[in-house]
Amino acid sequence: MPENLPIVQHWIGGATVDSNSGRTAPVYDPALGKQTKSVALADRSEIDAAIVAASAAFPAWRDLSLAKRQAIVFRFRELLNARSRELAEIITSEHGKVVSDAAGEVARGLEVVDLATGFPHLIKGGYSSNVSTGVDVYSIKQPLGVVGIISPFNFPAMVPLWFFPIAIAAGNTVVLKPSEKDPSAAIWMAELWKEAGLPDGVFNVLQGDKLAVDGLLNAPEVRSISFVGSTPIAQYIYETAAKNGKRVQALGGAKNHMLVLPDADLDLVADSAINAGFGSAGERCMAVSVLLAVEPVADELIGKIEERIATLRIGDGRREPDMGPLVTEAHRDKVASYIDIAAADGATVVVDGRGIEVDGEADGFWLGPTLLDNVPTTSRAYTEEIFGPVLSVVRVESYEQGVELINSGQFGNGTAIFTNDGGAARRFQTEIQVGMIGINVPIPVPVAYYSFGGWKDSLFGANKAYGPAGFDFFTQEKAITSRWLDPSHGGINLGFPQN
Repeated sequence: MPENLPIVQHWIGGATVDSNSGRTAPVYDPALGKQTKSVALADRSEIDAAIVAASAAFPAWRDLSLAKRQAIVFRFRELLNARSRELAEIITSEHGKVVSDAAGEVARGLEVVDLATGFPHLIKGGYSSNVSTGVDVYSIKQPLGVVGIISPFNFPAMVPLWFFPIAIAAGNTVVLKPSEKDPSAAIWMAELWKEAGLPDGVFNVLQGDKLAVDGLLNAPEVRSISFVGSTPIAQYIYETAAKNGKRVQALGGAKNHMLVLPDADLDLVADSAINAGFGSAGERCMAVSVLLAVEPVADELIGKIEERIATLRIGDGRREPDMGPLVTEAHRDKVASYIDIAAADGATVVVDGRGIEVDGEADGFWLGPTLLDNVPTTSRAYTEEIFGPVLSVVRVESYEQGVELINSGQFGNGTAIFTNDGGAARRFQTEIQVGMIGINVPIPVPVAYYSFGGWKDSLFGANKAYGPAGFDFFTQEKAITSRWLDPSHGGINLGFPQN
């Protein structure tokens, strides 16, 4: 390991806390292909310290008036909006995605902060007067307590922002465990909360690996777990946390299809396939990885996609190319291995992204856009989540065959149909067994006031992210039945009522 590199530490109780665990992991700049810093990996005492800090901060934060809580969320929103470029550059330095793409990630996360600023309306209860003579029944929503968030490498800002603004606004305290591959964005956001006036201990960042994950899953003080990542880990998170009596929202992997009908605008389809297949180097759970072409459009569509790939510039994300590197060398090599798998299974490699010329250092973790044709549906290149810039074309004879392929798959995260036939689109949205649907929209990530989540092995449990589901997840409801035998008087006060 290179010497004298900075170490990304924990944020506990409102300040940076240096780790004494003696364990670290490397953090790379993917465009340079070299380690630029290390990240601390928590031991048991540091896990406990983060949970204790969050537990200690909870009563006062829960009891703070909604008006004062809302003011802090508004200040965080304004600071994040003003300094979003700074966060985007941090993301690019550790993840590798193009700076403008990272800025887009922050902007989508900011949408959830916007939603969270309106939380008083979203955590209101209900009231029924005189359900029986002199008896009223009403409900109130209260926070859970300490909540754990475990986020993936591909969106080090946006995915945590799906959860913690809502959790904090609703009165909870947070322990965030970011990916050890790109840990600095979480610390930057913790410092921003501090600047916004958030009390110490309400938001904590615990750097670590599986030990930290298991610490959150097994701690009785942690009331809920929010997770986004691969399906095997999502299943583990769900089963372990649920066994320990916690609420869980565990979002897993995907194999997203785009069904193209013969009447579709093929130029729009080709542009969308490029954007959805290769944006963020394909390292996103909503990326399109399979294009189902209803014949006879496949040859023409492949030609249009191939032409567009030839125009793409791959390079260091700070230089604003079209696509950056993959996050690590190991992940790059794993993604590239699927090209050989597909070819061995009989697919045609139309465009091979290996060995491309790039606008960046030779040692970067590069893999260019790759296009495969006639991929067998039995191939691992078709059935498994690749999580990289590899787009597979599967030729089908009909709408029905395409729907059957999508519905028979393991995953059900996102899918899209491209057509000018409204009847076909309406039928598709009803028949398809997937949680998020795009109609002539390749990446149908819902806006913040709806909720994000898939079906089947793309979501474990019933709790989706953000939107109304997010506020339901981070609050618990009480129903109160009351009867007052005598009226109470508050005295005389002619002043304007204040919070």
